[in-house]
Amino acid sequence: MADSHSSRQNELRTVALILLGLGVVGSLYFMFKTGSDQKSILLLGLFTAWVLSPFAGLLFAYRLSKRWTEQMANRLYRAIILLTTVSVIVYSRMFPLLATPPAFPFLVMPFLSWLAIVSLLLLSRRHTPNANKQT
Repeated sequence: MADSHSSRQNELRTVALILLGLGVVGSLYFMFKTGSDQKSILLLGLFTAWVLSPFAGLLFAYRLSKRWTEQMANRLYRAIILLTTVSVIVYSRMFPLLATPPAFPFLVMPFLSWLAIVSLLLLSRRHTPNANKQT
């Protein structure tokens, strides 16, 4: 029974990591497709860093999750799956937002992702063993 539970968590962890990688590739594809007429290398570089930053934050949290409780780690893996999927859908403009400039999703989605990531990291501090100990 415990092996089955552990196996499911490992599967969730693996799926989250694979989707994170696919999310990076998909997000960059849609960003470069949308900005294909952009001549400013600086602006493209800034957008690239901004769009990739939540994925870097999720990868950082993924690495930290080894020290978290099983429940918090599972929340993170589900958050990675959700944020990555929503990001790629938003960037694909599958459901276009009315009267918004093409760059709008690439500005707002990373910001919203960071709000979710920071909230999850703050929550994890409360549920991490030894996190509340004073040294």
